[in-house]
Amino acid sequence: MTSIEQPCYTIINFRSDTDTPNELQLKSDLESGDEKVKIEALKKVIQMIANGERLPGLLMIIIRFVLPLQNHLIKKLLLIFWEIVPKTTPDGKLLQEMILVCDAYRKDLQHPNEFIRGSTLRFLCKLKEPELLEPLMPAIRACLEHRHSYVRRNAVLAIFTIYRNFDFLMPDAPEVVANFLETEQDMSCKRNAFLMLLHADQEKALSYLASCLDQVSSFGDILQLVIVELIYKVCHANPTERSRFIRCIYNLLNSSSPAVRYEAAGTLVTLSSAPTAVKAAASCYIKLIEKESDNNVKLIVLDRLIALKEHPSHERVLQDLIMDILCVLSSPDLEVRKKTLNLAMELVSSRNIEELVFVLKQEITKTHITEHDDTGKYRQLLVRTLHTCSIKFPGVAESVIPVLIEFLSDSNELAATDVLIFVREVVQKFENLRSLIIGQLLNVFPTIKSMKVHRAALWILGEYTHSLRDISAVLDLLKQSLGPIPMVDDEIRVQSGDKTDEEIKTETGIASGTSLITSDGTYASQSIFSTNIITKKNDVRPPMRQYLMEGDFFIGASIGTTLAKLVLRYVSLTDNVVNQNKFCAEVMLIIVSILHLGKSGLPSKPISNDDVDRLLYILKVLKEKIPPIVEIFMKHCRTALSVMLAAKTDEEAVTNKAKEKTGVKVHVDDSVTFMQLSNICGSEFATTENVFELSLSQAVAGNTVNNTDTQNILSASKLNKVTQLTGFSDPVYAEAYVHVNQYDIVLDVLIVNQTGDILQNCTLELATLGDLKLVEKPQPVVLAPHDFCNIKANVKVASTENGIIFGNIVYDISGATSDRNVVVLNDIHIDIMDYIVPASCTDTEFRTMWAEFEWENKVSVNTNITDLHEYLQHLIKSTNMKCLTSEKALSGQCGFMAANMYAKSIFGEDALANLSIEKSSNNTDCPVIGHIRIRAKSQGMALSLGDKINMAQNKQRLSS
Repeated sequence: MTSIEQPCYTIINFRSDTDTPNELQLKSDLESGDEKVKIEALKKVIQMIANGERLPGLLMIIIRFVLPLQNHLIKKLLLIFWEIVPKTTPDGKLLQEMILVCDAYRKDLQHPNEFIRGSTLRFLCKLKEPELLEPLMPAIRACLEHRHSYVRRNAVLAIFTIYRNFDFLMPDAPEVVANFLETEQDMSCKRNAFLMLLHADQEKALSYLASCLDQVSSFGDILQLVIVELIYKVCHANPTERSRFIRCIYNLLNSSSPAVRYEAAGTLVTLSSAPTAVKAAASCYIKLIEKESDNNVKLIVLDRLIALKEHPSHERVLQDLIMDILCVLSSPDLEVRKKTLNLAMELVSSRNIEELVFVLKQEITKTHITEHDDTGKYRQLLVRTLHTCSIKFPGVAESVIPVLIEFLSDSNELAATDVLIFVREVVQKFENLRSLIIGQLLNVFPTIKSMKVHRAALWILGEYTHSLRDISAVLDLLKQSLGPIPMVDDEIRVQSGDKTDEEIKTETGIASGTSLITSDGTYASQSIFSTNIITKKNDVRPPMRQYLMEGDFFIGASIGTTLAKLVLRYVSLTDNVVNQNKFCAEVMLIIVSILHLGKSGLPSKPISNDDVDRLLYILKVLKEKIPPIVEIFMKHCRTALSVMLAAKTDEEAVTNKAKEKTGVKVHVDDSVTFMQLSNICGSEFATTENVFELSLSQAVAGNTVNNTDTQNILSASKLNKVTQLTGFSDPVYAEAYVHVNQYDIVLDVLIVNQTGDILQNCTLELATLGDLKLVEKPQPVVLAPHDFCNIKANVKVASTENGIIFGNIVYDISGATSDRNVVVLNDIHIDIMDYIVPASCTDTEFRTMWAEFEWENKVSVNTNITDLHEYLQHLIKSTNMKCLTSEKALSGQCGFMAANMYAKSIFGEDALANLSIEKSSNNTDCPVIGHIRIRAKSQGMALSLGDKINMAQNKQRLSS
């Protein structure tokens, strides 16, 4: 049986005769006298070898007919060819042909063209055969004295790599490079030389730095970055050196390079916690944010500022820089502005609250002048920030209220709604500001453009208007907004064109029958019918009348409730029965008029039965004035608001407490844990005598150590993320540790040769499914018998959806004549939960997103859990979503539950979920039933979350 006829489960032949050129044809092309033909043939050879083909018969052909050529493109291709071609025999010895190649390397290192010299030096950095490098060392040394900086720069890099891999080839490399650094003038060459000394001999690097410490600010940025790295390492290893180099770091804060300033600021904070150092570093960060145009860079630097604030001693320093931080608001990016305002709110204190409010007022003014895509969202963000300022510091509320109430007339309904939420909370908490708020609200009420805003404003006016003058003003305002009463008669008169002489005089400026004088001096008469037609066409209804004519009678019910509260309060404030009856009759006429209009057929939609019942109920309340019902209208509404605000405050306090990072508290009688003797952190394990047995039991069983507060250590370790890729009986065993970063995945794959053969060209071939992308192909390796190695692969992630990474390991066996061997790997499933984090949003934002998102996934509840609250907690834990419904709303025992949940991915994608579950009241042991509706902007997000919920439910049922 030939190699091609071997069983498919042992060998898989990926070669296709139609796709791969014949080796004889390649030999003919390489022996050709045409350089273009040789170039194309050499490219094909490189591609075939990179794909795993073995072409040993072409090696001598390339040495004879291609290597002597002086064409620069051919020389560049040859460097790639020599890098990937096998250079050893199956038993690991260097090929004899490589002696000729080594001589060619030596000639290229002495070539008069600096490009060829430099490219060859860069290539030598990748060689792993010391037999090839040893004859070239004199030529590499000589390149340090070349006239061109490109050659010298790469010569230093080659010496660095060779010394790091094979120090016996050039044991005096640090001395040579240190002498070279003393005389070199080119910054790129000095950078490479200094970098080598940094890693090879720090003492020599420090000696050089000490000799030119005053000149560091004049160096190039590439050298300054390496100097910052050296100072960081040295000062952390030896803290006594800080005073020696901290002045240098201060000077680098004024470097012309943003990268140097960024690194210097970070290093300065780690070296010193003095207020002057923290202030200098923070000021440097702020200037970087202001001058940098890339929004991603702004966000990264803002994160560093936020991290700086977490240190207790640094917060007071940053509070003094809050005005400088607010300068970042000039950035047009909404995410940058949001992060800046959040940071400012965490830093604000009674010392600088006035300045903060002043800046926010200026920003609000700017939003009225300049308009762009995110102006409405930014305005809403400013409103919420001022809201927080006013609640946190009541002294500024009086100056903030007039500014914010102007937003009620804004066309952006979200901003206006947030203002009303703010006004409602302030008017409830601060009694001294109620008269100011009511007066401002009465002034801006006629300019409101949204029905929802009108409704909320009506509730505030009805609930907190206490003086007779204000009550009369609210009634007059409502009468003005509704138009002439009764409304049905007025609408019929307007539509028929029958108007009184007074109305016509008001609208046209003349009385009916008045003669007009034309331009030529003659008299003309004007018809009243034409005047009425024009008036009808240009007629504009009052806002409340317009809502009712459009069929939105829910606001009619709101008007009725507001009027009822005004009547009951008016009655409690005056003893004049005549005035009481007059005021009550006027209000009842308005309510009856709304009812009559709703049933008249004039509006586009008739009034609903619910609104009819509500208005009739209000009329009955005004007629009978039963004390318990009056108390509901007068007190219980406000009490319910107080309870809601208190629950919101408690929820925010719990959230803020969870965010706070409490410091490590060590008591005087706590035992000391020696980290060198134990790999387990925490005082709860310090008393355990046999650490090895404890670790082994946790690795095998995943149990905790009799501590209810400590979760499974295995779940927080790398062992939890290890995926077995092959079987234990396969010739090559592989397992991968999956490390998920923010925007990429790092696979650390362990490959073990379980055979007694040498595995040549052992290659990890990976492919992805989903929105994943493999960054680069892993390089092939050679594995000795029973040897192992680690291969890392990077996978980029672009969106939040489940992905799969699959592939195989291919290798050649030394001395075998068969095709490549293949071991198929198990799939690696990427969990969507690694990219989803809990998030918060308001009820209004939730409803808006719920209406906008087009992708919905409905998942049925299939569980053994019998408790509604237990299932909700299980769902939150398995989906990383946050429950937006308050705990008080979910408290108590009931047969059903409805809750909203929200989460956000690290890519900015939103995910909404609505839980609707119930259980039979007759049987307490029956499982929960219902469904979960998921909505997202993208299909992948909705489907992936649904799959995750189903997997969690199946896992829970199997475990129970």
